[in-house]
Amino acid sequence: MNVHEKLESFILDKVPSWMSKYKIPGFSIAVVEDDNVIFAEGFGARNVELNLPATPNTLYGVGSITKSFVAIGILQLVEKGLISLDDPANKYIPLKLGFEDAPITIHHLLTHSSGIPSLGTSTIALLRGIGLNIGIPFSSTEDFYRHINNAGSEVVCKPGIRFFYLNAGYRMLGHIIQKVSGISFHEYVDKNILKPIKMYRSTFSKEEFEKDPDRITPYRRGKNGKLIATDFPYPEVKLNPEFSFIAAAGGLISSVMELANYIKMNVNDGVFDDMRILGSDLIKSMRNIYVELPRRHFGRCGYGYGWRIIEDFFGEKMVVHGGSILVSTAFLGFIPSRRIGVAMASNIVGFPYEALAQAIFAILMGKKPESDLPLIKIMRKMELLTGRYESYRGLSKVDVVNRGGLLYLIQKSPFGEVTVPLIPEDDDLKTNRFYIWSNGVRQPVEFMIGENGKIDLFIERNRYHKV
Repeated sequence: MNVHEKLESFILDKVPSWMSKYKIPGFSIAVVEDDNVIFAEGFGARNVELNLPATPNTLYGVGSITKSFVAIGILQLVEKGLISLDDPANKYIPLKLGFEDAPITIHHLLTHSSGIPSLGTSTIALLRGIGLNIGIPFSSTEDFYRHINNAGSEVVCKPGIRFFYLNAGYRMLGHIIQKVSGISFHEYVDKNILKPIKMYRSTFSKEEFEKDPDRITPYRRGKNGKLIATDFPYPEVKLNPEFSFIAAAGGLISSVMELANYIKMNVNDGVFDDMRILGSDLIKSMRNIYVELPRRHFGRCGYGYGWRIIEDFFGEKMVVHGGSILVSTAFLGFIPSRRIGVAMASNIVGFPYEALAQAIFAILMGKKPESDLPLIKIMRKMELLTGRYESYRGLSKVDVVNRGGLLYLIQKSPFGEVTVPLIPEDDDLKTNRFYIWSNGVRQPVEFMIGENGKIDLFIERNRYHKV
């Protein structure tokens, strides 16, 4: 098989399997190489009740992928000489947090290094959007800044020191775009980014989304995993254009095929179909690490302008961002030097996007995901270890389950149920050794995998056999 055949075979094998494992109703994907979409497909249902299929053109809420669009909008204003990245944010907006001798700048907001921890603005907006009103006023620009500026005691440090992912910061950037450009945030992005790269159906408008025939029904999980259909959670921006910037943290609606155009523009360093969206140096500046994030499996990891950066993915820089609005999720990533990228989306939370993205890039780079990617190997090991275990003659039973990427041990007895996390002793699960933390005591837990494939589990005095 050639590389593209290997890629297609891997996707067609893993996506349905993972959708089944993680209970994903609908999923769409598009893979880009150079200026071509080399694979695009929809899996499952965009609407379960009507059994309407997901397609590569299905519209999803892409969540925080929106942030790189905001960053481009800011840098377009920088390119025009209308603002500077070193400008204090309060030069344009009524932000009152921070220190007089070290003001929060536009650069700090772009890099989540303002020193302000999360203030829950997306929690308020998204829960209200799915009908769970928590009672905090959040319907206007004034409400927004009252919420922000009353949080002075929450500021942790001067800007530029620590990374705190701050959705409110990107909303403030959207407000700066609005103030400086003289038009509402959603209109600016539509006019200056979406339309020029032919993202004609992409929108911030809930009204336009609901008119489109190929759109998702968003879902959340209820008790026992039951799917509960919800509304699209972001408010209609056209009805309150002054507060349009509420959508800047994660309100974009798009399809993987239109996001493929966005990937093409990025790997072409700001150019799409001979139209320059942003200067090459400025768009490359978005991919620099300005704030360090916890190290992963491929060298340094950090945040740029609207992107997370993995510095050494088999010798290449990988640029990624995920997005979630609770009832719709997405992932976008690309490797600029290879001019390859992938866009994915689902109408629920829970799909292992980063593992699939890394596998796709690895295949296109001539690697073997099953043997070369730590994430894939970890997922396989966790799948191997999960299941029911029984002691001698079945006198004691325990279950090992995967919840959110962490293994848990569940023991049921006539006296009750105990659930504890299994903390791995090594990041890649190579040793098969874990521990339970109980009342300050570290209790070892070890899995032993025999040559015949049988697995035993040892906890203190007990030996269990996987059944």
